[in-house]
Amino acid sequence: MKVLVTGATGMLGSDLCPMLEDAGFEVIETTREELDITDEQNVNAVINDVKPDYVVHCAAYTNVDMAEEEPDKAELVNGTATEFIARACEENGSVLIYISTDYVFDGTKNTPYVPDDKTNPINAYGLSKLHGEQAVEENCDRYYILRTSWLYGHHGKNFVETMISLADKPEVKVVDDQIGCPTWTVDLSDAIISFIDEDPDYGIYHACGGGSTTWYGFAKEIYNQTGLKVNLKPCTTQDFPRPAKRPKYSIMDNEGLLRDWKLALKEYLELRID
Repeated sequence: MKVLVTGATGMLGSDLCPMLEDAGFEVIETTREELDITDEQNVNAVINDVKPDYVVHCAAYTNVDMAEEEPDKAELVNGTATEFIARACEENGSVLIYISTDYVFDGTKNTPYVPDDKTNPINAYGLSKLHGEQAVEENCDRYYILRTSWLYGHHGKNFVETMISLADKPEVKVVDDQIGCPTWTVDLSDAIISFIDEDPDYGIYHACGGGSTTWYGFAKEIYNQTGLKVNLKPCTTQDFPRPAKRPKYSIMDNEGLLRDWKLALKEYLELRID
């Protein structure tokens, strides 16, 4: 079976591609050089040529704060380009797996979000990803939309590495009034592979780490598991203003799709040390 991956050298793609190969799939890794997802003719040419059974669309505009300054660019990459890919997949009979985000929600709920909950993004990034979801639903009959959150991995800048890099500071303040589900790229990759292997019903799924915590709780667990002694202090969102609003409540119900986030973090840290 042939699987084309966009954003193959990104944080998720860097784990996903070798894992797909280990699972026995023929993997076509694409970066911006091989596939410009914002060029509809290029998208059509590549997918028509490769004719993949599955396309895993990892490539995205992910700078949440910068998206507030350049919403058109975020929209082009996350919305319009996804429409190009969805159309090409439909034309070629490819199943599309689109990686989306918890930021399609506004964070005003007080129980875990389920896939059919109403979306209402509160920042430009979330809106562009929602437009990507809508483009998939409107242009492709065979698809999986996988919403994930608080993603970290060994091949990219992420919260875990940032916290470790700050461990020698006199004090580290971390927001304690935003709650969500940390997700390791390896666990998300396992989930993606399971969708290809098991072929469940098409639609929207939540593919995030099991359980939940605040950013402060996440940092505390990182320091506990690494044994680092840090003067860690909780703060509020107002104490740490950012250009883009963040949902205060981003817990998604993953229906057991991924394991508990603390177990995933433990393995991540063990591999990092090794």
